[in-house]
Amino acid sequence: MASQARDAQERKRHGRHYTPPALARFLARRALLHAPRAGELRVLDPACGDGELLLAVHREAAPDVTVRLTGYDLDRRAVGETAERAAAEGVEIDCRAGDFLAASAHIPDGSFDLVISNPPYVRTQQLGGSTAQLLSKQFGLRGRIDLTHPFVAIAPRLLAADGVLGLLCANRFLTTRAGANLRRILTSELHPAELYDLGDTKLFAAAVLPAITVATRAPSECDCRYVSVYEEIGAEPDCASGLFDALAGDTACLVGDSGRVFAVEVGVLSTGGGSGVVGVRTSATHTGPKPTGPGEQISGRDSARSRADLKSTRTAVAGLIARPGGADQANAVRPDQPGDTAWRMSRPAVDHWLGRIAERTWRTFGDTARIRVGIKTTADRVFISDRWDQMDPTPEPELLRQLITHHDLQPWRIGQERGTRVLYPYDLMQPRRTPIDLDEFPGAAEYLRSHEQVLSGRRYVLDGGRKWFEIWVPQRPHLWGAPKLVFPDISERPRFALDRSGAVVNGDCYWISLTDLGTGKQATDLAYLLMGVANSALGLRFYDAVCGNRLYSGRRRWITQYVARLPLPDPACPAAAAIVARVRGVLEGGVPVAEAGIDETVAAAFGVPAQ
Repeated sequence: MASQARDAQERKRHGRHYTPPALARFLARRALLHAPRAGELRVLDPACGDGELLLAVHREAAPDVTVRLTGYDLDRRAVGETAERAAAEGVEIDCRAGDFLAASAHIPDGSFDLVISNPPYVRTQQLGGSTAQLLSKQFGLRGRIDLTHPFVAIAPRLLAADGVLGLLCANRFLTTRAGANLRRILTSELHPAELYDLGDTKLFAAAVLPAITVATRAPSECDCRYVSVYEEIGAEPDCASGLFDALAGDTACLVGDSGRVFAVEVGVLSTGGGSGVVGVRTSATHTGPKPTGPGEQISGRDSARSRADLKSTRTAVAGLIARPGGADQANAVRPDQPGDTAWRMSRPAVDHWLGRIAERTWRTFGDTARIRVGIKTTADRVFISDRWDQMDPTPEPELLRQLITHHDLQPWRIGQERGTRVLYPYDLMQPRRTPIDLDEFPGAAEYLRSHEQVLSGRRYVLDGGRKWFEIWVPQRPHLWGAPKLVFPDISERPRFALDRSGAVVNGDCYWISLTDLGTGKQATDLAYLLMGVANSALGLRFYDAVCGNRLYSGRRRWITQYVARLPLPDPACPAAAAIVARVRGVLEGGVPVAEAGIDETVAAAFGVPAQ
């Protein structure tokens, strides 16, 4: 057991998650469809692991094609395993143990017709700052990187003019800010041909939500096919299909080995950008087992609109989804750098729906207020508890602040029956992070010193110029006392609630201070408007269309860069006032949510049918 735990830890540290055979076979088949039709095919896997991807290419290639396989891996044991497996199948692989990123400088341009890869995923924190900076400079990367980025960055140079990249990586690159490097490379240096978001199919033993991208070196006249697969929560198995056979077609749903039902949506890739939505198809597109919102059931005439007719919709949608938040000019469409905008699935009905919303969008959430994450102590067992009265020594009561966690949040309201509190060692009267003087709080001083060994072991806290007893992310202490909107990081549905208790928000939640929204009734009304849109059926539908990064079992991430894209109608218009009035009825008048008509009022404010 200890050996297995060590192996698992090593795999995580080095980003080793070997490709399951069925997934390798599917990726090989899709990549080979776009590969050159020559008598010889030169194939590279720069992080070959146990050789599954290379062997899959050899098995799936046409019999009359000579396949020349090359594999690199830093793990000598993995290279040995690849060689053994190849020998057992009578396949020749040029296996090389070593650092591919270093070796790549000596590989001539255009050496391969197909690069197929499941590159290692190692985050910046594990790489180390100096290594990350070196890789960024060497491979033309920017922002926060992980080890996947340089492996993908080198592929275009190594590919022949008609070469193909078959990439398997975490699907987070589609929508997160940290994925901008991959999106930029795949659009500015390559041309995506097929994209499969495999979502929560659980094809890996590790907690990885995978995506497959097939991209060509040469431009293509065709749109990039985009297929999305996510579990249908609560659905009864009423259809049966093999996973990868279904993905190759337009199957509406499929049943996995465990009886789990998956919904399959098929469209084309939209890479967004200030100039319009890229890749909007003008013919009707199958979108899954059932309509998912207004506008899905459109007539043949509507679905066959010309590209000229769609131009204004594209521009409106691009202007809406390209703003990650914080723009000075609320309605200005910023020219984004390649890769800055999240990728999404484009379908005519959804594009039309988003375009109508864009026409009535005043600002996005990110344009309106700063969205902050809650506190992060990096030592929760020391700082957070619901049993402080049983502690000995016990910190002073004035330092134990009520704490809101994801457990406490429901749509509209906060319930804190758990009684969780945090030892918050800061002066709440100061706008900047100002630690308390331990000499003034002997109880807290004794308690913290009883844990000094653990707290002082957080080198990143000390290296950041902090005192040993501080928490890592305290946020702005003086803002905790002001009213705020709070919502959980991970939730199946939006759970935006208003807090007036002065509680601290935990790091598994995000919050918006009403001090950013104005003063008095103006701030409250705008907060009610934000809540009304966010908690509505339209808000959820918008999230899925524009952000679309769900986790296992239908859960969604409500992080800053996603929530920042949600739209707001003009607060001065009567439709917005109607939303505010209905939210006020729920929060202040005791009106049941089911009777408040918020969903219908939000839809009317944006000029779209209610769901």
